[in-house]
Amino acid sequence: MTPTHNFPIAQPRPRKRTFDPSRFGLYLFMMFCALFFALPLYVILVTSFKTMDEIRLGYIFNLPANFTTEPWVTAWTKACNGFDCTGLRSGFWNSVRILIPSLIMSLALSSITGYALSLWRVKWGNALMTTLLLCAFIPFQIIMYPLIKIASFLGIYNTLFGVSAVHTVLALPILTLIFRNFYAAFPEELMKAARIDSGGFFKIFLHIILPMSPNIMAVVLIMQITGIWNDFLVGLTFGGVTALPMTVNLNNIIQTQMGVRPYNIYMSAALLTALPPMFIYFVSGKLFIKGITEGALKG
Repeated sequence: MTPTHNFPIAQPRPRKRTFDPSRFGLYLFMMFCALFFALPLYVILVTSFKTMDEIRLGYIFNLPANFTTEPWVTAWTKACNGFDCTGLRSGFWNSVRILIPSLIMSLALSSITGYALSLWRVKWGNALMTTLLLCAFIPFQIIMYPLIKIASFLGIYNTLFGVSAVHTVLALPILTLIFRNFYAAFPEELMKAARIDSGGFFKIFLHIILPMSPNIMAVVLIMQITGIWNDFLVGLTFGGVTALPMTVNLNNIIQTQMGVRPYNIYMSAALLTALPPMFIYFVSGKLFIKGITEGALKG
């Protein structure tokens, strides 16, 4: 028997951390950017919990000496939006009623058009894609008046559905481009096998393509939620009087206030308006980053 020898395995030496001036400068710049954006948010937050007597002292960076939630309650239930003194509640529910149909219509239409233009040989498909790409970069202000005339002709102007439809139309070009680039990377053999198995257009989409699209769906969903909720111009233009979203209500509360300016109520109303997209970001931010890193926006 040949004796065996157990030699100790050399362990890799721990890598010494050395001072890197370039990385230190990068971290310093990132910290500066974070403070630049966080400082106004801090001022808004602490001001929303102060009384007006404390705000008049001018110490905007101090924490509230007399903590109060009355400005939040007033902003939600009593703040006057013109002659309507019911706070931001009506605008919040209007925004919800605008958001949900817009998400359903924009995701459904853009995913189907992107799928058709990438995986099926559609006649004049390239010309249509070029037209959609050009439309994606046309400013909304240029096509605003024709859209108003079309919405009035269809009878959806000054309605919540009309605002949702306009959001869908405006998002369709860029979302179609995103979906097309994502689906174009799918292997051609997959489509050939599906067609051999007697798969039709919608059957392939529902049973094969759609289950493979969670990443891009998450990315587009978050983009649309933040974009539609934070919109002001479309809601102001097409909402008329009865279908105003939350952002327009916030502007009306600030602009129509007479006499003393209740800055604590203004700050509370601004935070209430910003809370839904902030909540969506904190809940699904990792999913959004995962979708981008795994190729949801490639191409």
